[in-house]
Amino acid sequence: MNGDNGGQGATPGPAARPGDGRAPEPGWARGPASGQPAGRPGRMPRKGAREPAVTDPQAAPAARPAGSTQAVTVPLAPAVTTGGPFRREGLVTRILPFALVAALGELSLALPPGPTSVVTTVLSAILLAAAGLAIAFLPWNRLPGALDVLPPLLYTASLLPLILASGGPDSGVSAVLLMPLVWTSLFHRAWESGCVIPGILAVMLVASLIPHQASTSVILRRMVFWAALATLIAVATHGLRGRISRSQQAAARLQGRLREVSILQDRDRIASNLQDTVVQRLFAAGLSLQGIRVISGAPEVSQRIDGVVRNLDEAIRLLRQSIFGLEHGLPEQGLRRSILDVTSELTPVLGVAPEVTLEGPIDTAVPAEVTGPLLGALREALSHSGAKARANRVAITVSAGPSELSLIVTDNGSRWHARDSGGGTQLARLRARAVRLGGSCDLSAADGGTRLVWRIPLPGPGGSGPAAP
Repeated sequence: MNGDNGGQGATPGPAARPGDGRAPEPGWARGPASGQPAGRPGRMPRKGAREPAVTDPQAAPAARPAGSTQAVTVPLAPAVTTGGPFRREGLVTRILPFALVAALGELSLALPPGPTSVVTTVLSAILLAAAGLAIAFLPWNRLPGALDVLPPLLYTASLLPLILASGGPDSGVSAVLLMPLVWTSLFHRAWESGCVIPGILAVMLVASLIPHQASTSVILRRMVFWAALATLIAVATHGLRGRISRSQQAAARLQGRLREVSILQDRDRIASNLQDTVVQRLFAAGLSLQGIRVISGAPEVSQRIDGVVRNLDEAIRLLRQSIFGLEHGLPEQGLRRSILDVTSELTPVLGVAPEVTLEGPIDTAVPAEVTGPLLGALREALSHSGAKARANRVAITVSAGPSELSLIVTDNGSRWHARDSGGGTQLARLRARAVRLGGSCDLSAADGGTRLVWRIPLPGPGGSGPAAP
């Protein structure tokens, strides 16, 4: 046994991927990561408490064969909703308390002495029903985001005839005016709350003027204090959502760093165990075999023992190379980590935490000249999905097969539907990028949304390889 260290030429193993998952944004924020991710700030998280956990985010490199399928959900930035406050998931739970208050307001008109006007009573019911029907039946995932404020404004408008039918601002129904503001403060963007506040003040002003005009001082006091109260509720609620978001993001970043430290500690422990136990036992076994060779004296036995000793020497050399790699920090970044980094970077723009599935030997089978075009195609596809497409679900699959590399981006949004004829410049760029490499880019409908499939050939026995640029 020669005891050669041989570790200096060690090639680091596959990179461990620290999971810097971030907590969901509590609020409707659609804009940049500090509480207002870039797209449409102020939206509530689509999944809130059900922020998807990272699947095997920090598995040791040795536990991940290069050809294995690895599914990872990547909440690397605030998970925020892009489906709007009227998205179907959990809509009944969110809206039920507000619907009950609205119903109680209408039913309160039955109390003695009854409504002052049948016309205003019917008008209030019609406006309230219009708001409810809009919430229930309009295709919110395909409408412009600015229309999200329509139902709260309709509900605010329905309160004017309700207050007039109940006898005016002193009838006790005026407190219901806070309901649309509370709704928008919890589930809408800040500017939508700003639209509801003038509506509330307008209702209070008109109710103070008809059917009997209140004194100027009473009207002034009502307007000032209602404006102050409404602004306080909106500012405090949106500010609280922002602070919660920032604290969750800070906690998530800290957890990511702790996981990375844990990986490094595990690597040190594994290296120490290999050096102290496995290498020493192999070395002792080799020495024992060399002793047997001297005793036996038979040429055939000596040759076989020499072969086994050489194999043991090679095993020890390889082990020491692995130990050297484990003891010298995290290796270079591979394509898997690059894909996750791009996803992390664009998640605030998406407004939703995408699900990322990585299949096949991505780090080993994909040549360097393909890595750049693949990451560019991923950026291009994601930059026009998520919030811009009003999608609340985005799934990414990157698969490296024997002869083909494919990128599939699926969402339930609407923006790509306008480009299925091939006229969109973004889609044209994606197709041109694939064609230059001998591949293709296709767009199709899938599960109420769209599926973008970008594929190129890989070099090897079953693939022709990318075409020259």
